[in-house]
Amino acid sequence: MAEITAALVKELREKSGAGMMDCKKALSENEGNVEASMDWLRTKGLSKAAKKADRVAAEGLVAVASNGTTSVAVEVNAETDFVSRNELFQNLARNAAQAGLAAADAEGVQAAVNDEITNLIANIGENMVVRRMAKHTVSQGVVASYIHNAIAPNLGRIAVLVAVESAGDVDALNDMGRKIAMHIAATQPLSLSSDDLDPAAVERERTVLTEKAREEGKPEAMIAKIVDGQISKFQREVVLLEQPFVMNPDQTVKQLIADTAKTLGADVKVTGFTRLALGEGVEKKVDDFAAEVASMMSGNA
Repeated sequence: MAEITAALVKELREKSGAGMMDCKKALSENEGNVEASMDWLRTKGLSKAAKKADRVAAEGLVAVASNGTTSVAVEVNAETDFVSRNELFQNLARNAAQAGLAAADAEGVQAAVNDEITNLIANIGENMVVRRMAKHTVSQGVVASYIHNAIAPNLGRIAVLVAVESAGDVDALNDMGRKIAMHIAATQPLSLSSDDLDPAAVERERTVLTEKAREEGKPEAMIAKIVDGQISKFQREVVLLEQPFVMNPDQTVKQLIADTAKTLGADVKVTGFTRLALGEGVEKKVDDFAAEVASMMSGNA
């Protein structure tokens, strides 16, 4: 078998626009012959599809799926909002969410629907990718979901999952969980409880508040006490269980859960949540091609 060097992979990728692993596979299938590998990629539909791969995909859909006590949310990105109205793309998002019920992570979902994505890229002409996946499972109870800005059932721009452990009535738990999910969509809490709050986020806030107090001329001896009070307020604002419930600001989310437990006559505990907003944090990256090729070759030669 001909040696598949990094230089060959680089040459084929530059000519075809296909991904590195596809280029390496094509070269392996064709004894290192670049032209034959080009034809191989074209017959697989990979050359045309991969030419879109450097374009930023920040639009698309977030989809949810549920299977008993497990629910999953999957973000599938494309380049334009227009594609989210395409029935084929909507089916892709639904299939990705269903695949997420069995997959361990977004890479597993991508692998499960990769052929469908490749065909859609060739058909629609936009880059597409499974970007993120979130999954929650409870031993008993429900994982409620809510889609904000829904364009079809279980498809939209923001998805929220809320895991609720309880032996109580499933319909009542779903109702409470969905309301909390709607609350999360609106308020964007940083953590479930104060114990879960990222210490780095607290420290950043403390630093800002300390410097602000100094700028305002507060006595140095009083600053620490002032900031402690402000940090407590900050935690109430960003911790889900401490937040005033948006549908009834006179009670906190924690009180809503306690009231539901009392009504149902069963313990009720929210054990986790996830909020996925479409395109959140997507930035175009500049690839270091040489490093990418070297890494691929050393790890997969």
